[in-house]
Amino acid sequence: MTTVQVQAQVSPNELLSAVGQLNLPDLERFVSEVIALRAQRKAPSLSRAESELLLKINQGVSPDLQRRYHELIAKRRAETLSEDEYSELLRLTDQVEAIEVQRVEYLAELARLRKKSLTDVMKDLGIRAPAYA
Repeated sequence: MTTVQVQAQVSPNELLSAVGQLNLPDLERFVSEVIALRAQRKAPSLSRAESELLLKINQGVSPDLQRRYHELIAKRRAETLSEDEYSELLRLTDQVEAIEVQRVEYLAELARLRKKSLTDVMKDLGIRAPAYA
C-alpha cells in the first residue's frame, strides 16, 4: 500500500491533494472505504447484513480488468483490434457484465432491507446508472 505524508491538521483540500498521490488500486480501495464511511454516517446503525452488502457493492470491477477492458474498447473503436483481442474483449465483457449484475443484485437486496426503491438506494449511496443504461 502506498503511504503519503500529511500534516496532523489537514484541510479537505490538503487531504484531497494527498489522496491524489495514491496509485490506482489504493485509490479504488480508498474510495470504497470513503463511500462505506459516508453510508455509515447517513445511517449510523447499519445492520450486519447492510454492512456486508455495502462492502460487496463497493468491490466492483478490479482496476486491472477495467483498464484492459477500456484498452480493448479503444482498439475496437480505432478498428485495430486483432481476432485474439476481440475474443479477449468478449470474455472481459462477460466478466464485467456478470460483476455488474451481481452488484445490482446486492443493491436490490439492500433496497429490500431498507424498504426503499432501488433508485432511492442508489441515490443515497451516490451511485449513478451507467450512461449506456
